[in-house]
Amino acid sequence: MNYRHIYHAGNFADVVKHVALSRLVEYLKLKDKAFRVIDTHAGLGLYDLSSPEAQKTGEWRDGIGRLLAGKLPAAAQSLLQPYLDAVGSANPQGGLERYPGSPLIVRHLLRQRDRLTAIELHPQDFLRLKARFAGDFQVRVIDIDGWLALGAHLPPKEKRGLVLVDPPFEQAGEFERLVEGLQRAHRRWPGGIFALWYPIKDRAAVARFRDGLRAAGIPKILDIAFEVRQPSSDERFDGSGLVVVNPPFVFEGEMRALLPELKRALAQDRTARWSLEWLAGEDAPLDRDHA
Repeated sequence: MNYRHIYHAGNFADVVKHVALSRLVEYLKLKDKAFRVIDTHAGLGLYDLSSPEAQKTGEWRDGIGRLLAGKLPAAAQSLLQPYLDAVGSANPQGGLERYPGSPLIVRHLLRQRDRLTAIELHPQDFLRLKARFAGDFQVRVIDIDGWLALGAHLPPKEKRGLVLVDPPFEQAGEFERLVEGLQRAHRRWPGGIFALWYPIKDRAAVARFRDGLRAAGIPKILDIAFEVRQPSSDERFDGSGLVVVNPPFVFEGEMRALLPELKRALAQDRTARWSLEWLAGEDAPLDRDHA
């Protein structure tokens, strides 16, 4: 309950996570049938980058700031455009003063028939998120523990969609909760797409997490890892990952095209790297960018 994302909004991890999220939502839109996105740890929804909290860390400057300042190849620009449009919609006067969190990015991308369930437990953040979507019939904002949504709110009535699980990792055992929560959710909705974010700090814990996913009995799991600098020995936040269960057939190829460009834009030293690895379900070898 002490974690506040305003300190980290728009950083490199947000960029990679939200780029992947936008591609997943764009895939769901290829079919006419409605879908639902469930965001289990939704946060505020919109972050003021001029606030004292965001200015204190300045993490957005090495994230969305760098991405917007760079020049991208046409193919990558096309894949990134839905995400960039969502960021632009949060800054109607131009420039970069605010950064949209996952619920606003998703909401920007939804069609009229699609729905969003945004879940946030922090009392103040919940009230601000609820006020932000007041009167929006496509969005439901709920103040419960996001982990409970992996049981009680699945499957959604639309039977199509995506669950984003983005916990703050401020308590011990979050990796174990991710594996257990995913297993529970997958039993209830085996056909759903699940995207689970995690930090790359404690590398032993990350290795155990990936082993747990391999042993989880879930048919298709793709792991995306992205590191912006050389690994440190003091559990510094050097990278992040996104585990995607039931990824769309085009998703791996899109991320393979985007990750090298994101690395060029966001790398903080020459050892920056990314990888795509099937933890379950595919025979494709590990695809890794070596620094």
